[in-house]
Amino acid sequence: MPSNDDPIPVTILSRSLGAGKTTTLNHILSSEQELNAAILVNDMGEVNVDADLVERESDLTQNDDEIIEMSNGCICCRLRGDMLDEVGRLAEERDFEYLLVESSGISEPIPVAQTFARGFEDADFDPTGVYELDTMVSVVDAHSFWKGFDSGQALTDDSIDPQGNRVPEEALMDQIEFCDVLLLNKCDLVPDDELEEMEAVLRALQPRANIVRTEHGAIDPREILNTGRFDFDRASQSAGWKRELQHGHHHESAADEHGVTSFVFESRRPFHPERIARFLADLPDGIVRAKGFFWSAGREDIAMGLDKAGQSVRAGPKGTWIATLPKAQQERYFAARPGIKEDWDDQWGDRGSEFVFIGREFDQETLIERLEDCVLSDAEMGEDWNKYPDPFTADDQRELVLADD
Repeated sequence: MPSNDDPIPVTILSRSLGAGKTTTLNHILSSEQELNAAILVNDMGEVNVDADLVERESDLTQNDDEIIEMSNGCICCRLRGDMLDEVGRLAEERDFEYLLVESSGISEPIPVAQTFARGFEDADFDPTGVYELDTMVSVVDAHSFWKGFDSGQALTDDSIDPQGNRVPEEALMDQIEFCDVLLLNKCDLVPDDELEEMEAVLRALQPRANIVRTEHGAIDPREILNTGRFDFDRASQSAGWKRELQHGHHHESAADEHGVTSFVFESRRPFHPERIARFLADLPDGIVRAKGFFWSAGREDIAMGLDKAGQSVRAGPKGTWIATLPKAQQERYFAARPGIKEDWDDQWGDRGSEFVFIGREFDQETLIERLEDCVLSDAEMGEDWNKYPDPFTADDQRELVLADD
C-alpha cells in the first residue's frame, strides 16, 4: 500500500455521449482487483445522471464522500477551480489510494490534464506533488464511428447534451488526439474488418495511444490504472497531424494497407479567398482530419486557420504572421526557431500555407490539383487583392457551409 507521502495516481476518462464511459468505470469498480478509489463524476446537466449510475452500480455512496458529483458545467473550464477544491479536500482526508475522474462528454482533455499536472492559478489548492496524473483514457463508440465511415456522416452519434446542443466532433477529436489509452467500445456491434479499418484511422489520428477493443465497457483495469503512461509534453505533440507537419511530407505507414493515408500541402503563394473557401467547404467525406494555416489574399495581416474534425469544418482568422511583428520580436522568434529564417521571403516573410490531411479512400492527386487551383495565378499575383470578396469572418473561425449555386 502506498504511503501518505506518495502522490495519489489519477486516471481521467473522456468520451462522447453514449460511448460507454460510465459503464467502463463501473466495470473497473466492480472488478476482482481491489481498488480503494475516490471518484469524481462531471456532468453538464443539473442532474448528474452518471454519478447516480456509478453510485447505484458500485459500493460507493455520495453520502460517504467517496464519490464527488460536479454538475452544471465542465471541469475543463467553468468548474476547474471547484474541482481542485474538492480533490484538495479529499487529499487532506487521504483515505483512498486512487482517483478516477469521469469528465463530461464535451470536456476538452488538455485543460483537465493541465489542472492536475501543473495546477490552476485561480484555485487555492495546488495538486502537483499531491496527485500524479497517471493515464488519460478516451472511450470511442465503435458503432457510431463505423456508421460515420459508412455513410459519410458525423463520427459522433446523434446524442444531445443537457443544454440542447449536439456533442461536437471537435470534442471527440480532441479526446482522441490527447490520450494514452484509447478504448474502442461496443466492438460487438461492428464487423471485424471494419474494426481493423477504424483502428488504422485512430492510429493515424493518435499514433502514441494504446488501442484496446472492448464490449460493454469490460476491460482489464491494468490497462488504464497505474500504467505510468502519461507525459504532458509527449501527449501534447503526439497528435497525428502534428507528427505529419513535423515530417513535412507524406510517409508510408502500416495504415496504408487499410486505405488510410495522410499528406501535407504547402504553398508560398496566397490562396484566392473565394476559391479556397469553396474548396474547404466541399472537402471529401473521406478526410477525417485536416489542420493547418493559410494565407488568404487580401488578409496579409492575419494567418488564417483550418480545423476539420469529421464532418465539421472551421476556417478563419487564427493568428499573426511573424512578418507583421516589430523587428525585435521577429529576432526573438528567429533565435528560438532558426528554421523560420531559412524559409523567410524577402517580400512576404513567413506568409504561406501548410495543411495536413488525414483520411481514408480519398483521391490525393485530385485533392492536390484542386488546392493548386485555389492558389493565385501569375496574373492574379499582380492584381489588387483587396478587391477580392472575402468570405471569412473578421475576428474568428466559423463553420464553413457550401453555398447553393
